[in-house]
Amino acid sequence: MTRGQWGGCVLIPVAGLATGLVGIKLLAAAWRACDVGVNASANGFALLLYGAFLVLLALAWWGAALGCVGPRNTAVALLTGLAGSAAMVWVFVAVLGVPHGYEC
Repeated sequence: MTRGQWGGCVLIPVAGLATGLVGIKLLAAAWRACDVGVNASANGFALLLYGAFLVLLALAWWGAALGCVGPRNTAVALLTGLAGSAAMVWVFVAVLGVPHGYEC
């Protein structure tokens, strides 16, 4: 397997799914701590929808980072992908974390 196949076929899907799972896990913990939602099944469905959106966004980001920067410098591409994923998860949890404000 060449470096391009490794990045495109393995790293991008794994990194995108990992970003989505981390975001879902953090958002679920924030919702649990602040008692957000009606019940577990309603929260689970919302997390599924939000998580799918985050995974698609992360897949696009990792694809762009590794596709555009990766052929020139692999380390910079990985750092770019990681920084973008961290920013996505941060915004994801900050916007959706506590819908009624930060009282809890």
